[in-house]
Amino acid sequence: MKDAGDAAVVGRRAVESTTLAVVLGFALLMAWDNRRTGIGWESTGPQAGYFPFYVAMILAGACIWGLAKEFVARHQPDKAFVERDQFRRVLQVFLPSLAFVPITQYLGIYVASFALIAGFMVWVGNIKPWKAVVTGYVFSAVMFLVFEVAFDVIMPKGPLERYFGY
Repeated sequence: MKDAGDAAVVGRRAVESTTLAVVLGFALLMAWDNRRTGIGWESTGPQAGYFPFYVAMILAGACIWGLAKEFVARHQPDKAFVERDQFRRVLQVFLPSLAFVPITQYLGIYVASFALIAGFMVWVGNIKPWKAVVTGYVFSAVMFLVFEVAFDVIMPKGPLERYFGY
């Protein structure tokens, strides 16, 4: 017996049909654009759009086949694509990773990486905070030494790096 945490968020058929429709749209756009650039054969060989056009047509055909299979199976019971507990775990990783991007713009990559690693270790991994802080610090310090000192790679800087003259 399933509990409320195992209830389906979305069905497999809906996800697959939507994905197939989106990929079909891109394939048709790719085919149209490559047809415009030339899909024929010249005396020197294929035109610029020849191979991409036929790849797009094969991809479109595969999408149409998949959509037809989903249409035929529409009356059969659907399986869960993702359940609530699984979706919660995905969001546990996705949302902090998404927040990492704008935070990097303000705090710099090293401070943001420290916060992300330490936060993941505590929040997702249930690791003791002191271990998470040490690990995040060591990782960020090694990353700083490799990119800033050894390879002299320009990375997004924040107020901490500017304070120390980097």
